[in-house]
Amino acid sequence: MESLRQLAAHLGLDLIAVSLLTFAVYYPRHRRRDLLPAYLALNAALFTVVAALAQVGGNGGTALGFGLFGVLSIIRLRSDSIQHEEVAYYFTTLVIGLICGLPQLELREAGALTLLLLLVVYAADHPKLFARSRRTVVTLDAVYESADDLRADLGLRLGEPLNWTVMQVDYVRDLTVVDVRYRTAKPSAKATRSAADASSDEPARTTGAERTEEPSLEAV
Repeated sequence: MESLRQLAAHLGLDLIAVSLLTFAVYYPRHRRRDLLPAYLALNAALFTVVAALAQVGGNGGTALGFGLFGVLSIIRLRSDSIQHEEVAYYFTTLVIGLICGLPQLELREAGALTLLLLLVVYAADHPKLFARSRRTVVTLDAVYESADDLRADLGLRLGEPLNWTVMQVDYVRDLTVVDVRYRTAKPSAKATRSAADASSDEPARTTGAERTEEPSLEAV
């Protein structure tokens, strides 16, 4: 009964942690519903396997659980492209399932390690962290003679270039494919004030139009 209660407590911790990770952190930021079942299923599956192996095989079962985690960590998902930040969530769900599934860890220790993982992922993927930094692959309709010319064109089209890699140069069609990291420009105070003034003037114009219609209705 004691081991059953301990298993239930670890399972509850695991489900709470992976639910916070997927529904409170990942989905509000990335909006990919198709990955939610994958994260939840992988977490629950790894927790189940590690807990079962630990109960059956003792220390050998725990070592086998770590080996299983290593095998799962090198699986390449071929069904759809996954961004690097989504791969980070993928590994985090696996680690949470592994930590919570180990019966040798006390509940407080497992909870502390799980909380640490959640805090790291929350901070590392926060939208305000390097919010102006972007990455994209662009195809330019020119072949550049120097890196300075390429930098100047990227600056005009995208923003401040931070780093770039020329992936392809086509001299026949005059095309250059570039993988570029850049920083977007800060919105100017003048543009911000203009947008605010436009939004505040819109109801006033509507009210004026309604008032101009009233005399015509009375005349009729």
